[in-house]
Amino acid sequence: MFSDFQLHPRLQAVLTEQELLIPTQVQVEAIPPVMDGKDIQVCAETGSGKTLAYLLPLMHRLLRNKPHPDAGTRALIMVPTRELADQVFKTAREFCKVNDLEAGMVCGGAEFKYQAALFRKNPDIIVATPGRLVDHLKRDSCDLSQLEILVLDEADRMMDMGFVEDMQLITQACSSQHQTLLLSATLRHEGVSRLVKQLLHEPVRVTTQAVNEQHELIRQQRILADDDAHKDRLLVWLLANESYDKAIVFVNRRDDVERLSGFLRRHRDGVAQLHGEMTQDERRYVMQLLRDGRRTILVATDVAARGLDVEGIDLVVNYSLARKGDEYVHRIGRTGRAGSTGTAISLIAPNEWNLKASIERYLKIELEPRKIEGLIGNYRGPKKLKASGKAAGTRTRKKPSAARKSARPGRKPTTKPAARRKPSVEHRGNLMDGDGFAPIKKKQNSKPESDS
Repeated sequence: MFSDFQLHPRLQAVLTEQELLIPTQVQVEAIPPVMDGKDIQVCAETGSGKTLAYLLPLMHRLLRNKPHPDAGTRALIMVPTRELADQVFKTAREFCKVNDLEAGMVCGGAEFKYQAALFRKNPDIIVATPGRLVDHLKRDSCDLSQLEILVLDEADRMMDMGFVEDMQLITQACSSQHQTLLLSATLRHEGVSRLVKQLLHEPVRVTTQAVNEQHELIRQQRILADDDAHKDRLLVWLLANESYDKAIVFVNRRDDVERLSGFLRRHRDGVAQLHGEMTQDERRYVMQLLRDGRRTILVATDVAARGLDVEGIDLVVNYSLARKGDEYVHRIGRTGRAGSTGTAISLIAPNEWNLKASIERYLKIELEPRKIEGLIGNYRGPKKLKASGKAAGTRTRKKPSAARKSARPGRKPTTKPAARRKPSVEHRGNLMDGDGFAPIKKKQNSKPESDS
């Protein structure tokens, strides 16, 4: 029970009002050490309740400890995307309504002057994306010197998005005495362990599910496709025949989002799109349409793979397969949340087979093969497989160079023979030279040339 944590009464009142009585596993393991002021490293599956796992003890500490008279921002929550920032900010604001704490959000797509004015009000909690926060630091419009708690939510994703230098600049601007919380659904990233060593001091490690553990409530399938035209037909059939309240279709590029959403609108109603080039207002509008049920199908890039908390997503279709196992986990994690079941279907073209095999091997799973009668294509998978599950015989060998050929045993050297040397002056007197012709004799002048 949440009451066992002895949280601040005002926080407990909000939990009771929202009928949140029983904490999740990650909340049970993470809340006590955070309340004690310890650094923490959390790895938990998507939809496990990570946001409240750090937000509740964070706010408890801020309410219990009086701020410094000159204190600016006391807690900073960094997230990779605007969607996740919006979600965390809304959750924080629900709890701030009943206490003296104030929260603000700083991310791209909003007016810079307004955000600078927000910092001048010294909100206790700031939810921010790294890029925009660095802009404020460079312009001296925010002060993190009195920061008490730093939260890095989806730290591996921020590193994948190229925010490593921004994260370093931000942490350097923070107080050296702050508490650090690092959370993600996946922590198997080459830079995360280095980040933990740099930023966390004797952290408590909480792992409720490894990245390679299969989502038990999600049925994971794969359908072979010849090409994009074949995928288009398969997708239309799935959206017309699968049972779902809401569905997300993932692609890898913004151009594919626009093309595919336009194509689907000719066959289905309620189609929306989401990608990184949209403004913040456009993103919020799309998400609100999805939450309200006015749109039931979302075509999106991986910008929607993390931080997208929408109830009723029963179907995830990977039109384009995720480029990494971690991203595949986050994509399918949009469904099967909070004890609900879901279906994740990946459309596999010939050039995606090896990627599929890599994801399966990384996650130690095997996607369930599926065929749709009347839409079975010519591609039936590779004829031969390697032990890794990848297609055998697909790697093209480079032609060996001439030097490598000549180095092989039993082969004659292929280097060109040396150019034939011209006959020397001593040999020019011979009637026949090596080429079978007599040398040309120069005609001797009868008189010497004059100097004039």
